[in-house]
Amino acid sequence: MYLNAGQQESLGRLMGWLAEDYGEREVRERVGRELLTLLQADYFASYVWSDVRQRFEGRVALNMDDGNLCAYESYYQFHDPITYQLQQRRVPTLVSQVMPQEQLVRTEFFNDFLARDGLRYGVNLYAYDSDRNIGDLRIWRGRHGENFDRGTLALLSLIQPAFTRALVRGRPAQVPDDLTMTSREREIAALVCTGITDKDIARRLGIEFSTVRTHLQRMFDKFGVHNRTQLQRRLYNAGKD
Repeated sequence: MYLNAGQQESLGRLMGWLAEDYGEREVRERVGRELLTLLQADYFASYVWSDVRQRFEGRVALNMDDGNLCAYESYYQFHDPITYQLQQRRVPTLVSQVMPQEQLVRTEFFNDFLARDGLRYGVNLYAYDSDRNIGDLRIWRGRHGENFDRGTLALLSLIQPAFTRALVRGRPAQVPDDLTMTSREREIAALVCTGITDKDIARRLGIEFSTVRTHLQRMFDKFGVHNRTQLQRRLYNAGKD
């Protein structure tokens, strides 16, 4: 697996980020941006599988049309001839390994969804925590590129364990009922766990930005933490007890 100097730098940066504590959504976005460089790819999307709703949710995407992705979420994911096969494989897999390219290009999924954004050659990776699919990476090249190869699979296999661990660490926590918090603190804690900013929390709850910061500082003091990432981890660990 040959990597040029730029790709080596990108891989080092990616692995460094995966050792840090980020929310799962930021993990997926950071990895996606680096993979576009590493794999000389054009498009990226990532979802989390909901066992309850039996659908892919929590979109993160780069260089793809929002309207087209909305159509995927409402229709095409339920008429998708490749993704569920790829999801069952716990190793990085080329799209062409589950469906030959000449067969894919004749499907509704390709012509009415993939081709609209210019996607042609794909490779996917699905991360699992035990039997739960906690996130994926969907990387594509356009019609002017070439299919991915074994070097791509080797690189993604190298990244996969660290990516999975980062998703587990960054997974949003449910706020346990037995934690001693006011109702407002509980509301803010739940929103912190979704990864949105303090300004967005204030806007969503209809309160001042300074009020959000005051409640956050009280929670930091209460749980003996110093930042939002540590608070998320504290809430997540409390939810597992």
